[in-house]
Amino acid sequence: MKGKLIGYARVSSSDQELNIQVNALIQAGCKKKDIYSDLATRAKSARPGLEDCLNALANGDTLIVWRLDRLGRSIHHLIAVIEELHQRGIGFRSLSDGPIDTTSARGEQVFHVFSSLAQFERQLIQERTQTGLTAARVRNRKGGRKPTSADDPKVRLVKKMSQNTSISIGDICKTLNISRATYYRYLSVIE
Repeated sequence: MKGKLIGYARVSSSDQELNIQVNALIQAGCKKKDIYSDLATRAKSARPGLEDCLNALANGDTLIVWRLDRLGRSIHHLIAVIEELHQRGIGFRSLSDGPIDTTSARGEQVFHVFSSLAQFERQLIQERTQTGLTAARVRNRKGGRKPTSADDPKVRLVKKMSQNTSISIGDICKTLNISRATYYRYLSVIE
């Protein structure tokens, strides 16, 4: 691939150093202006640097990361991102994870093995879930949330608070630490 080398770095806490990753990306050929980064403290936290990085990539470019876990929140997310890159004609390389370089035949083959294993894992999870649901039905058990009773203290409190027109729904939800959906579900139990 003859496009630009674009790097992405992420640290998951303020204790970690971004410099190690950035220096490795520069050594791999990325220009400092083409390196995007994030400080992500949780798996599902927003990553604007990654979004900007993915938007900056064009056909023929190569995305380089220090390690695989810097890019993906999970193996499924990682594979989805790399498959999207592949469809867009963008290469991918991990500096610390051995032969993972989709710009080479060997690296692409390794990635396809990972992709197959992830698909296999998804199928196993689906099978286990279906087996568990079938076993629960045999034992006459139903899944889902237990019905909410009109005698529940929070339900009564929602009813009382909702009658006071000076209190907004948002304030009620915030005070009781419930979502709007739960608020309306509680009101439907009362009526």
